[in-house]
Amino acid sequence: MSYQDGLAAINLEMPKRIPRTEYSGELYFDLMKEVTKIDVTPNSSTQIKLQAELALRKAWKYDFSWNILIDAQYAFHDYRTKMGHANFIQDGLDYEDEVSSVFKNYKEVLSFDPYETFGTINQKQVISDFETNYQKRLQLYPDEVNMTGIYITCVSGLIDLFGWDLLLLAAGMDEHAFGQMTNRYSKWIGQYFEALANSNVPIVMVHDDLVWSAGPFIHPDWYRKYIFPNIKKNLIPLREANKKIMFTSDGNFDEFIDDVANCGVNGFIIEPLTDMKYIADKYGQTHVIIGNADTRIMMFGSKEDIENEVKRCMNIGKNCPGFFMAIGNHISSNTPIENLLYYNEFYEKYSIR
Repeated sequence: MSYQDGLAAINLEMPKRIPRTEYSGELYFDLMKEVTKIDVTPNSSTQIKLQAELALRKAWKYDFSWNILIDAQYAFHDYRTKMGHANFIQDGLDYEDEVSSVFKNYKEVLSFDPYETFGTINQKQVISDFETNYQKRLQLYPDEVNMTGIYITCVSGLIDLFGWDLLLLAAGMDEHAFGQMTNRYSKWIGQYFEALANSNVPIVMVHDDLVWSAGPFIHPDWYRKYIFPNIKKNLIPLREANKKIMFTSDGNFDEFIDDVANCGVNGFIIEPLTDMKYIADKYGQTHVIIGNADTRIMMFGSKEDIENEVKRCMNIGKNCPGFFMAIGNHISSNTPIENLLYYNEFYEKYSIR
């Protein structure tokens, strides 16, 4: 059963079947229609979309359901920068062309104090929200390992607040003042980590997009002075509460794999750009690893390319007790459906240890 295999992997018990998860399959309506034979489209009712999603997850044996509660909308509301959004969901349902910011210049970024703007949180309410969110996921996906968590841990929070232009300008103009502001932000977001630690949720997701596809966008020394000490501090209550901490970052964080591990996480969720073999060689017996088939190969590769990519991931991960297979970014809605069907075929072929 999926849940048993997923939980065994989370507990580093090496299930016979390598478990899996995927991201955004429920946003590719033509894929769901092909796999499930349910007539679902972008214009279908919420009920039909959910029916198709659940059928896809069952057919493809999802074992793990990625989920967070605390994002920019929850914590910042409209007090943040809107950067627009390109098409990703089929038929461009997520396209957004609004670009605006509550911050006028980099000096406002450097002086920003989230306690002055947002104040302290209602701990009891946030704990209740975490538990409600988690319970809803358990009801929705009973055959999968579920969780709730925090998206805007540090870097991702700053990106959402300021947008890339002002963030980079402020960091370049005064990296010390930018670091001090980061300390203030991290202390403020720490309230949510305290609430998560006090919630009745055993497995938690901590997300932070630390880097770009090319790696760090500020000197690594700055990260090690201002980012990782703050993340480590905020994870302490989760560790003391014996939570299993899954950590997600997009991009290529090869430079920081050891720094992330040192923060006290229990699992790495990675894109294809980050070196899974390094993680497997050094942390594969002690940490969960989820990923990292290359979505570009799914989009543009031949059937042979796709099989080789699945074999690459399986060969790295099969000796790691906490390995989950996944396309290591998202299932994009412009991926040829036959390629995704090949991918699933090869997952099934190689999934038994």
